[in-house]
Amino acid sequence: MTTPEILPNFIGGRWVPSSGTERLDVYNPARGTVIARTPLSTAADVDAAVRAAAQAFPAWRETPPVVRARSMFSLKQQLEEHFEELATIVTTEHGKTLDESRGSVRRAIECVEVACGAPSMLMGYGLENVSHGVDCTAMRQPLGVCAAIAPFNFPAMVPLWFLPFAVACGNTFVLKPSEQVPLSQRRMFQLLEGCGLPAGVVNLVNGGKEVVEAICDHPGIRAVSFVGSTSVARAVYQRATHAGKRVQALGGAKNFIVVMPDADLDSAMPVISESFYGCAGERCLAGSILVPVGSAHDEVRDRMVAAAEALKVGDGLELGVTMGPVISARHRERVLGHVERGVAEGARLVADGRKRALPSDGFFVGPTVFDQVLPTMSIGREEIFGPVATLSPAKSLDEAFAFMEGHPNANATSIFTSSGKAAREFAHRATASMVGVNIGVAAPMAYFPFGGARDSFFGDLKVHGRDAFDFYTDKKVTISRWF
Repeated sequence: MTTPEILPNFIGGRWVPSSGTERLDVYNPARGTVIARTPLSTAADVDAAVRAAAQAFPAWRETPPVVRARSMFSLKQQLEEHFEELATIVTTEHGKTLDESRGSVRRAIECVEVACGAPSMLMGYGLENVSHGVDCTAMRQPLGVCAAIAPFNFPAMVPLWFLPFAVACGNTFVLKPSEQVPLSQRRMFQLLEGCGLPAGVVNLVNGGKEVVEAICDHPGIRAVSFVGSTSVARAVYQRATHAGKRVQALGGAKNFIVVMPDADLDSAMPVISESFYGCAGERCLAGSILVPVGSAHDEVRDRMVAAAEALKVGDGLELGVTMGPVISARHRERVLGHVERGVAEGARLVADGRKRALPSDGFFVGPTVFDQVLPTMSIGREEIFGPVATLSPAKSLDEAFAFMEGHPNANATSIFTSSGKAAREFAHRATASMVGVNIGVAAPMAYFPFGGARDSFFGDLKVHGRDAFDFYTDKKVTISRWF
């Protein structure tokens, strides 16, 4: 047995110890074993990272965009060469199956690919003779020091929703990984060391609440990106905007999956069940409430139960495993608490994951299905973030819309149908900002905006795509006349 490593921070181009004295254990959730220790860094560590980033900013801003983009091409190459290693790290620290981890690393690489197009995306525009002898141009300029606060559920992917875009736009960057899953980001920053970035352009500070609050408050940080629960997203948005920062804060979700009577269930149900149980339900685009419309209910329910019972639960590194553990013992108890409340509230438990034979080690929850869930029940309103599917039958598509419109979250939603009319109406009326038609997980590619609406998103500009280049730059207008 070896003592788990205490992870360092990366500040000003060097790996340095945290000034914090407290540590948080990092677990392999499939084994329940401690694999590292995250230091709970302090506001002083954040200040050191911001000062390093601020010192690096003037020269990095003056670096031609095409040269900045080359560092992202280098990062893409490094990520490709270490693809399997990174996927294995993600599975080890998070618990996803290896295929799920591979998919998340591939999505991360796609974000880097889009950021490589910065020279084109950063172009401004202009018009001569806006008045006699007067010309006008608008140019994009970087903001300065930017920061991101990442969640536990996609440790390799979500930080790269932000870092490549911010850096390619000419900003410098401070990342706070989730304290529960810091290992993949430690490895990515080791790879970034070989990408030609000057010291201080990218920085990493491990920690918890104190680091988050310091990022929100620090006067040297110009923009903050956040992904996490709705309550924390709202708090980050309010605190950081109060401090004068530009903020995008992605919050929680309760995603509705509507199944019409004319849906092709042979094709739809494998996609739908993966939406609910993929990554053990720990993703912001996971299916949360399955809404079979009219006569679709009985067959959808029975097929969902069969799909849940067919899942093989275990260590995601093992062949044949189709669902891994949840992130921690504490989260396991939280998910099981939701199951108990659902039973107490009168929902019909048609697949009880608590009765499944599960591995004795690790933080496993059996896939569960509730039927006849009312919108007023806690399991019909609260984000469970685990492998628990809830069915809320609707008499009509209009009633399904009423379910969605009555919920404060509006992240993603999907419809399964063979009707073009129903699909068009759904896309037009859905309250969520990400809509799928016969798609289980409505996750936009990296060149489209990603983010929800209402209590699922706080801010004006979404993640990646064109919005990323808008978020990480300011538009400066110059009006000129020569005598």
